[in-house]
Amino acid sequence: MKYEPLKDVLWGLMQVMPCTRKLFYRLLDMLLLRQRYVKRAIKKHAAAKIHLRVYDAGAGYGQYSWHILQNWNQSRVFALDLKADYLQGFAGWLDEEMRSRFSYAHGDLQIYEPKNQYDMALAIDILEHIPDDVAVLNRIHSCLKPGGKLIISTPSDTDETAKFTAAHMRPGYSMQEIIGKLEKTGFQIVESRYSYGVWGSLAWRLSIKYPLMLLAKSKIYIMLLPFYYLPVLPFTSLFNWLDTRLKNPSGTGIILVAQKQG
Repeated sequence: MKYEPLKDVLWGLMQVMPCTRKLFYRLLDMLLLRQRYVKRAIKKHAAAKIHLRVYDAGAGYGQYSWHILQNWNQSRVFALDLKADYLQGFAGWLDEEMRSRFSYAHGDLQIYEPKNQYDMALAIDILEHIPDDVAVLNRIHSCLKPGGKLIISTPSDTDETAKFTAAHMRPGYSMQEIIGKLEKTGFQIVESRYSYGVWGSLAWRLSIKYPLMLLAKSKIYIMLLPFYYLPVLPFTSLFNWLDTRLKNPSGTGIILVAQKQG
């Protein structure tokens, strides 16, 4: 499945209509279960930080950067991504005060060396796209302060969709594999759990998979999506909530929090 063309279309819409960006972020919160897990981890591990410094590795649309800038008013965020236009668009959208606390660079996570030290790093659905994932983990480890946290979201190796996603370099990770790579690079595991268990996977099929399958057949179906989502969203929201509250014995996603020792 090719997601990149769709991502570019959505980015283009936000460039033409900047007022839609905040709505788009809200929709991502509503539709993507991983956002609930990631934001909950950020809140838990950054709650006591006033002058929070965050490295958003592979920032994409910038939704996590914005979440931090908005909720930690003395925070500073540095974002890196291969898509310079995405970062420029996000920076241009920020108000003057937030823009003063945000910086970014265009670069490859495998070789880019951040110049500052950070309290927290985010690697949200990026490692599966990168040939040398261990190099990325080493770069992130080197730029964290002692005790700094890394939050990871990635597909597990039970995610059949990930195996056929065009931009993926690998079909997800086993829990043992990704933990082994983190420990090899000097991290200590703080939290590990599966996401997208029974309930989360059901929500994903109803809110993401089936609508995308319709749009792949014909773009005219976009006119029907509001009528589809109106009855479906209350159920998928409940299913996503259940996924975060229950301990999944397995799942198609992995959420990890790792800490730099010292």
